[in-house]
Amino acid sequence: MPEITPFKGMLYSPERLKNADELICPPYDIIPAAQQQSLYKSSEFNAIRLELPMEDDPYAAAASRIEEWLRSGDLCSDAAPAIYPYFQTFDDHEGKSHTRCGFFAAMRLYDFSAKMVLPHEKTLSGPKADRLNLFRKTKTNISSIFGLYADEGKTVDRLMKSFAETHAPIVDAMFQGVRNQMWRITEPELIAQFQQSLEQRVAYIADGHHRYDTGVNYRNERAAANPAHNGTEPYNFILTYLANIHDEGLLIFPLHRLVHSLSHFDIATLKQQLAEHFTITELSDRAALKQFLDRESSNYAYGVVTKDALFGISLKSDLHSLVDPARPEALRDLGLVLLHDHIFGTLLGISQEAMAKQSNLLYVHDDHEVFEAVESGAVQIGFVVKPTTVQQVLAVSESGEVMPQKSTFFYPKIMTGLLFNSIA
Repeated sequence: MPEITPFKGMLYSPERLKNADELICPPYDIIPAAQQQSLYKSSEFNAIRLELPMEDDPYAAAASRIEEWLRSGDLCSDAAPAIYPYFQTFDDHEGKSHTRCGFFAAMRLYDFSAKMVLPHEKTLSGPKADRLNLFRKTKTNISSIFGLYADEGKTVDRLMKSFAETHAPIVDAMFQGVRNQMWRITEPELIAQFQQSLEQRVAYIADGHHRYDTGVNYRNERAAANPAHNGTEPYNFILTYLANIHDEGLLIFPLHRLVHSLSHFDIATLKQQLAEHFTITELSDRAALKQFLDRESSNYAYGVVTKDALFGISLKSDLHSLVDPARPEALRDLGLVLLHDHIFGTLLGISQEAMAKQSNLLYVHDDHEVFEAVESGAVQIGFVVKPTTVQQVLAVSESGEVMPQKSTFFYPKIMTGLLFNSIA
């Protein structure tokens, strides 16, 4: 396991945390403009004002707010280093309750070549430049990355749950139907048990690839400018939430694909082309589509939503004729690779560059949005996909490859504003 260590978290004051619901926000990359404005109005102390400021110079605005809130006592740094258990309780689409258990710690930054921390998705230059500017100005990790580790014995899970049963949370906040509770552990003996139980394990990035890459770049920048650099400075670590892949509350939702702005799109032609390699099943409605995907054991099954037709497709041909056989098996096993390579690339003519820039693709995690977008005419066609499994994430990470963009949606997102980490 990468080195994990307790740290002195920066939290809102106990008085502010009485209204914690008004303080937290999602990570920057899933906040639309309307929600950004709504969160601004919810409180003058909402973490959106640090995570995604609306000012002309957002980085300077975030930095000045941190200084101001520390001066006023609205933000306080903990007196002792701690590890912070964080539980999220929520209902899934079927109304079943789940609790995902994990904890915040400071995790040492490693180059991916060290094989201590493994990614599963590509990163883009734009978001990394944005986050690097925020790191430089604020010298603070405002939102955490989300990491996974594998421990079938669930040692840390038991430690956290036992602690939570006998201690009141220091943060208890609701956001969009998810209850967010956080505790503080400062006992050195208990922290040592966390560290010892994880020391032989690898960390996999579930969410926050851009923030992790930015952390490495920032560390390298600071180290190069510091003649006395010795590797123990705070900028060598990054705020990380870690959860066990064997936790029953760990869910991955699918991210569905919406195709738009293709100049020569014709559904009749596409359907004819699909029939060559896929079995096509005509469907009546959204419920029928769900049943189709649930009963299809193949990874290569998709729902296709158009304004005038709804059908399911499942692969009937040899996969090797449609996907580059040189790809590692872990990637060939992903339904999204076939979707992107053959259907989007070969049949629809969407280039890899256009996919990366999202020139012709949009992503939504609720299949209701697929039907609404198609019906409104905002997009030409929608593809409803199956969720990626945790095992597939680990297999791709361990192969050294990366998944297509937007392959996973770990739900719920780790909230911003529970605590911050100084990397000054």
